[in-house]
Amino acid sequence: MPIDPYILLLLGTVGLAALLPARGTGADAASGASTAAIAFLFFLYGARLSTREALDGLRHWRLHVTVLASTFVVFPLLGLASRGLVPVLLTDPLYQGLLFLTLVPSTIQSSIAFTSIARGNVPAAICAGSFSSLVGIVVTPLLAAALLGSGGGEFSADSVLKIVLQLLVPFVAGQVLRRWIGGFVARHKRVLGLVDRGSILLVVYTAFSEGMVQGVWHQVSPVRLAGLLAVEAVLLAVMLLLTWYGAKALRFGREDRIAIQFAGSKKSLAAGLPMASVLFGAQASLAVLPLMLFHQMQLMVCAVIAKRRSHDPEAVAAGESGESGESGESGESEEPGESGESEEPGESGRSEEPGESGRSEKPAAAARTGIGTRNR
Repeated sequence: MPIDPYILLLLGTVGLAALLPARGTGADAASGASTAAIAFLFFLYGARLSTREALDGLRHWRLHVTVLASTFVVFPLLGLASRGLVPVLLTDPLYQGLLFLTLVPSTIQSSIAFTSIARGNVPAAICAGSFSSLVGIVVTPLLAAALLGSGGGEFSADSVLKIVLQLLVPFVAGQVLRRWIGGFVARHKRVLGLVDRGSILLVVYTAFSEGMVQGVWHQVSPVRLAGLLAVEAVLLAVMLLLTWYGAKALRFGREDRIAIQFAGSKKSLAAGLPMASVLFGAQASLAVLPLMLFHQMQLMVCAVIAKRRSHDPEAVAAGESGESGESGESGESEEPGESGESEEPGESGRSEEPGESGRSEKPAAAARTGIGTRNR
């Protein structure tokens, strides 16, 4: 079972915030730095996202619509249905965090890696993750304002303005400047990845410090935490089953079904944490707890599924070689970079495509355009 080392860093940051929360002037400084870090994160997301690669994938539009529907329609509906678990299993703040988890976009890097391990349609997974991230920049805050606001969240015109200024404007600026700075960002991918992860740790520290100062953690008991884990396990299982058998009912081929399952059942920690900080303020510490737990759970479960899918009779019959090379990729796929570098669709796409070139039955054009295998 893979344990994301970045999760350990996040837990260490939470522990630091519990022992030494920022107060007074320190809290003001941390809040200002966190705001700047969030803006910079979304600027980098915009600079990394290759709109051309995402648009190329429109030729396989049925697959991308299916993934988007799973991410932004089915997931939120299940989140709303979990309202019936309050107060039996969940407290209201934990339910709000669980609902927010269902609204964030899909992750990119680990979806691509698991699709590759399972011998699925990697180019389609690249484009699907890119679409999800691009759409999530706009759709996730709007869904949060509509669904969480109606559920008692404090969303107002000021909240919308904060979303626009801290998330959307930097992202658009990154997209506009990508033409000039895209090469620099690509060349310094590793260093900027460290900046990503460090910025997210700062956001987490600030959010959990505010929660400690305001005493929100007294609302979570071990029993409630166990209840949350059980609910998230059921949520993940339902989405994995729906994406696999739903894609089969829609007559997608095996490789496309794999891409749909991994891209449509996962959520991005890297995108969700900064958004939660903007949307929830002092309550962000509880809001991100379900997302942090779900992130680790999805890595562990999907790693097992991907390995088993790689030994499916269909995959073996296809005569795909290079399994050992894919195993090497899997070692990289579960690095903590998913949390910091996962939102680099252009970069991740290029890094994974070479592994795809070894698959003789796939036309080269498919690797360039993101077109998957023909639907069966």
